[in-house]
Amino acid sequence: MKASLWYRVVGLIVLVVAAFVYLVPSLTTELPDWWKRFLPSNKIRLGLDLQGGTHLVLTVDVEKALENTLERTAEELRREAAEKQVVLADVRRLDKNITVKLESSEARKAFEELLRDHFPDLSVADSQTSDGVAIVSLKLTAMEERRLREATVDQALETIRNRIDQFGVTEPVIQRQGSQDIVVQLPGIQDPQRAKALIGRTALLEFKLLAELPDTEAYLSGEKPLPPGLEILSGFGGERVGRRVEKTKYLVESKVLLTGDAIADAQVRPGSQLEGPYVALQLTSRGAKEFEEITAANVKRRLAIILDNTVYSAPVIQERIPGGRASITGNFDIKEARDLAIVLRAGALPAPVYIAEERTVGPSLGRDSIRQGLISFLVGGSLVVAFMVVYYKFAGVLADLALLLNVILLMAALSALQATLTLPGIAGIVLTLGMAVDANVLINERIREELSLGRSARAAIEAGYERALPAILDSNITTFLSGLILFQFGAGPIKGFAVTLCLGIVTSVLTAVVGTRIVYDWLLLYRRLDRVSI
Repeated sequence: MKASLWYRVVGLIVLVVAAFVYLVPSLTTELPDWWKRFLPSNKIRLGLDLQGGTHLVLTVDVEKALENTLERTAEELRREAAEKQVVLADVRRLDKNITVKLESSEARKAFEELLRDHFPDLSVADSQTSDGVAIVSLKLTAMEERRLREATVDQALETIRNRIDQFGVTEPVIQRQGSQDIVVQLPGIQDPQRAKALIGRTALLEFKLLAELPDTEAYLSGEKPLPPGLEILSGFGGERVGRRVEKTKYLVESKVLLTGDAIADAQVRPGSQLEGPYVALQLTSRGAKEFEEITAANVKRRLAIILDNTVYSAPVIQERIPGGRASITGNFDIKEARDLAIVLRAGALPAPVYIAEERTVGPSLGRDSIRQGLISFLVGGSLVVAFMVVYYKFAGVLADLALLLNVILLMAALSALQATLTLPGIAGIVLTLGMAVDANVLINERIREELSLGRSARAAIEAGYERALPAILDSNITTFLSGLILFQFGAGPIKGFAVTLCLGIVTSVLTAVVGTRIVYDWLLLYRRLDRVSI
C-alpha cells in the first residue's frame, strides 16, 4: 500500500507543478528569456466578449465561384478544340451551363471524343439539333460541383486566415459555420473598418488588353451596344484633383490574359512624390513566361491591370518584358499600398465574400464582463466553500482544498490547450464548482452511513469511496457527453461553455476522487486515523 500511495502522491505533485508552469505566463507580464526557450509561454486566451473586438459572419458567394470555373473551362475547351482541330462554331457560358454549337456530324463525333478524353468533369445537360446545327449544353457533374463548393469555402477560409495573420491580429478565431459561412472574431482589434476591408476584399487580379476600336467613345457613352467579347470597366486614369485621381471608363477585351495566381510576391515600393507608393509584383516562373509572351505579342498596345473589376493602371507595352516583374500604381497612400500587398501575397479569394453579420464589443464592455464574471465566480465559490466547511467539518475542508486544486488544474488546461476563455466559459467554471463538490458530497454521505453502522474509520472511508464511485462516474460521464454534443453542434458562446464544462468535469473527478483519497490514505497510514470528522 505504501508503494501505491507514493506513486499517487508523486503523480499528483508532478501534475500540480505542471499546472503552475502553464499558469505562470498568465500571471506575469514579463517572462525571462530562458523560460520562453524551454517552458510554455502561452497565456490563457480571452474571448471576444472579455477582451473586446469585432465579430463577423462572412458568406462566401459559391455561385460566383462556379460561374468563374465554367468561364475558365469554356476557355480551355476552345483552346483544346483548336489544338485538336475540332471545329466548334461557338462556345460560351450561359448561367450554369456551357453552350457549344456544332455544324457537322463529324465535328459532333470529334467533340464527344474531346469531352471524354480531356473534360471528365463535364456532362451533357441537353442536346438539340436544328437545320443540321447541333447545340450541346454542358454542365459540371454533381460530384465536381459539390467538390468545388467545398473547396471554395475551404480556400476562402485559408485565404482569410493568411490575411489576418499578416494583418497582425493576435489570437483570432476563424472557423467555418454551415455550408458557406465563415465566423471571424478579432479580439482587441483597434481598426475594425480596415480589418473588414482587408478580409472582404476579393483581390481578383487580372491582366486584360484595352480594345482598339475607332468608335470607342460611342461604346463608352452607350450610343452603340457592346459587341461580344468586350466590357466596360471603370478605373483610375482621369484628371488629377489634388491627391485624388478622378475615375474614368475603359473599353476592355473580356479575355483574361493572366490572373493573380501567377503572383509569387508583392511588396510596397516608394514612388515619386506626385504618384505616391506603388506595389511591385514578382511573378512565378510560369507567370513570368506567360507575361513575357503576352508583352511580346502586344507591343504598343495598352495592358490593363485590373483588381476587383477596377482598372488601376493601363500602361502602353513598349517592348517585350522579361524577368516576371510588374507594378500596380493607383495614387495610393502607404496604408492602402500595404493592404493591397497583403491581399495579393495571401492570395485572391476564390469568390466574393459578403459580411452577413457584424458585432463590435468595446474593451470597456469586456472589462465589465470580466469583473462580473469574477464576482459570480467568487460569490458562488465562497458559498460552496462555506457550506462544505459548516456541514462536513474536516471532510468539508478537504473537499474545499480539492475544489481549489480543481480550479488550478482547469485554468492550466485552458492555457495548455490554448482554449479560449469566454463569458459563457466562466459560467461553465462556476457550474463546475458545484459539480466538483457534488462528488465529495456523495463520498461524504456514504462515509457517514458506514460510520453510523459502526464501521471503523478505514472501513468507512474505503466503502464510502467504493460505493460512491459508480454514481459519480455515471453523472459526470453523461454530463461530459452532453458537453461534447454542445461543442460539436454549438457555435460561439456555446462552444466556450462546453469547453470549460468538459475540462472541469475531468479535473473535478480527478481532484475529488483521487486527490482527497490520497489525503485519507496518508492519514490512515501515517497518522493512525481512528475517527473521521464528518
